[in-house]
Amino acid sequence: MPDVLSDALPRIVISLVEEQCLTAMATGASERIPEVAAVLLRELERADLVPDNEMPSDVIRLDSVAEVELDDAKQLKLQLVLPAEADISAGKVSILTPIGAALLGLSPGQEMQWSGNDGRHHRLTVRTVSNSTRA
Repeated sequence: MPDVLSDALPRIVISLVEEQCLTAMATGASERIPEVAAVLLRELERADLVPDNEMPSDVIRLDSVAEVELDDAKQLKLQLVLPAEADISAGKVSILTPIGAALLGLSPGQEMQWSGNDGRHHRLTVRTVSNSTRA
């Protein structure tokens, strides 16, 4: 069962607008993919919520591109996207995946442990975050 590990969870920040959108999405997906939806809902519940115009520029949110280090070795450049835009071969990971939920709200230097679909535990460390201007 995919799950974010409970020990040493880092502080995360999410915009109020994004929290509302993602809560509705996760709730809607709870019958199709209950484990991942539950992980995303737990992340949203524990987040510090801020108005959209007060979001720090270096926090991972939808459409962010982040350079991360996985399991203390592999470097990846990932973009956090909605499920319809996901394309793992292009580095676009869905928010409705274990790693997507783990990325949400993190900033450079933060680490997050998570469990993949294969049940194995992983750790990611955020190195950089780039956010485009949102309309």
